[in-house]
Amino acid sequence: MADPSSYRPKPGQIPDSPGVYKFRDQHGRVIYVGKAKSLRQRLSSYFQDLANLHQRTRTMVTTAASVEWTVVTTEVEALQLEYSWIKEFDPRFNVKYRDDKSYPSLAVTMNEEFPRVQVMRGPKRKGVRYFGPYAHAWAIRETVDLLLRVFPVRTCSAGVFKRSAQIGRPCLLGYIGKCSAPCVGRVSAEEHRELAEEFCDFMAGRTGTYLRRLEQQMRDAAAAMEYEKAARLRDDIEALKRAMEKNAVVLADATDADLIAVAEDELEAAVQIFHVRDGRVRGQRGWVTDRVEEVGTAELVEHALQQLYGEERGEGVPKEVLVPALPDPCEPVQQWLTERRGSQVSLRIPQRGDKKDLMATVQRNAQQALVLHKTRRASDLTTRSRALEEIAEALDLDSAPLRIECFDISHLQGDDVVASMVVFEDGLARKSEYRRFQIKSFAGQDDVRSMHEVVSRRFRRYLLEKQKTGEWVDGDGDGDGHGEGGGPGSGGEVAGGPIDPDTGRPRRFAYPPQLVVVDGGQPQVAAAQRALQELGVEDVAVCGLAKRLEEVWLPGEDDPVILPRTSEGLYLLQRVRDEAHRFAIAYQRNKRSKSMRAGALDSVPGLGESRRQALLKHFGSLKRLRAATVEQICEVPGVGRRTAEAVLAALAGAAPAGPAVNTATGEIIEEEGTAGPVTVPTERGNSS
Repeated sequence: MADPSSYRPKPGQIPDSPGVYKFRDQHGRVIYVGKAKSLRQRLSSYFQDLANLHQRTRTMVTTAASVEWTVVTTEVEALQLEYSWIKEFDPRFNVKYRDDKSYPSLAVTMNEEFPRVQVMRGPKRKGVRYFGPYAHAWAIRETVDLLLRVFPVRTCSAGVFKRSAQIGRPCLLGYIGKCSAPCVGRVSAEEHRELAEEFCDFMAGRTGTYLRRLEQQMRDAAAAMEYEKAARLRDDIEALKRAMEKNAVVLADATDADLIAVAEDELEAAVQIFHVRDGRVRGQRGWVTDRVEEVGTAELVEHALQQLYGEERGEGVPKEVLVPALPDPCEPVQQWLTERRGSQVSLRIPQRGDKKDLMATVQRNAQQALVLHKTRRASDLTTRSRALEEIAEALDLDSAPLRIECFDISHLQGDDVVASMVVFEDGLARKSEYRRFQIKSFAGQDDVRSMHEVVSRRFRRYLLEKQKTGEWVDGDGDGDGHGEGGGPGSGGEVAGGPIDPDTGRPRRFAYPPQLVVVDGGQPQVAAAQRALQELGVEDVAVCGLAKRLEEVWLPGEDDPVILPRTSEGLYLLQRVRDEAHRFAIAYQRNKRSKSMRAGALDSVPGLGESRRQALLKHFGSLKRLRAATVEQICEVPGVGRRTAEAVLAALAGAAPAGPAVNTATGEIIEEEGTAGPVTVPTERGNSS
């Protein structure tokens, strides 16, 4: 625990001007970002008697080891820079809203040659039009099903679209009139894009003009005695009206507004947003957050506006934003929203009428969401805190291990030896920071040597970065790519420092855990401890969890620590160990699968690993590659006619009637079309 007075700036150093400030911990990790109209007044408020600070603010300033700031010209610039830094560094102590559930949106991929309508979740992509979010995916599908009668835009995946184009026949939707079938040339790319734009216009609320046009076309068709056309247009109009009825009219026509309500208590806050377009509620979403710092409703609203509109441009920001409390000051936030929309945005508190009544409804939803969230999470928070405390007590640690890293070794009878590292922070998995290792030395089934190598590699990189000038700079990785969850790119098993020079994104991996857990018993624990001692790392605790009796082993101890079977600490260690084992097995399987699929092509002279993988990716399986002609194989980039002939000759002698066999392991490879049972040798991770 640091003393804030040890890094407090000297009197007169802090400027009395607008700016943004960052608190960093002892490892250089940004833990809090804030903005201020006056940096001097705001930062001075942190360096006072700790007893006067909010509990979580006190935790933040004692965790920090330094503070720095950047002066800007206006408060709008401070707002923009604060948002950019929060997105870049993901500070632990900032207010971070998280969805209480995943809300789907209706997306139209206008960035493709033939736009596609689909249900989409997750972050927004450039060039895609979004509508919603909606409470349920089935609500989107019902709406789309009604609209496809009038706007037959494609909804199929890229694979189905490509397949239909190859065989010259549309899918079922093309036959029943719910797709214009651009895959077989029934409409041109321009005509299909026009359909997609009309679909987007209708979803954006411009419905009146289109309905009047269809009604006029229906009357003209009836006057011309084209009764079948008139009946079809009548049915189209009814389908559009049914789709419109699914969204309740709550405000006057042409009203575009977002209503934001906040329900809060001392520890958490819930935010609910209603998206009203053309007077109808088009979508709803909710967030919850921990109140890490002592902030009021106005500050919570400001953070919600940043997260809601930080990535939005143009029509994504409505003309009117209704909130329960205005940020202080309000003008910079309103100007920021106006710049993002490109036209004036009204940010205000509803005072009377329908908008105030609807705000009360949103507020009730926020209050209910907070109650539901606390009911679901109360026991979970208590359990995780108790588990960390029990681990600290059992292992005689100075404090609870807020960051735990677990290592596991996996191989198949000594071949394809790999390792995994999983990360748990505050008792929760951080999949974006998982890492995978390929064991470089020939360790075979020697799990102890493998464990020593993996721990050494992880902490050697940490120390190399730490020895530099205090800035965490990325280095060349020596691992095998990133882990689950889209973590930092191919920087090996250890990402560099907070900033990746290639992407400009932060690396959150260059700081040590409080506890290293290894999957195994005394030998594995001794190997991990020896690796840390050789590197001079003394402030990281090590333990091992043996599968046989679920014993916790400590370095240098002849007897294990036995935690009660009902212990929450033991349960957390088991979850960490099992997750590391699962991640290692998944990597080992994937690695082995790639090597086996290309095994039949190993004997082809001049065919390297890259071209083997290119062939398998192009054809999908050895069966299809075996049935291909020389000309078809030559279509693969980098493969000439002589190589193609050698490939066919090698496959012709590979006994296509039976299953392929990996000669290294004796494992039978199940190719496409192979029938019957497949025998696979036992795969395993490290066991004790």
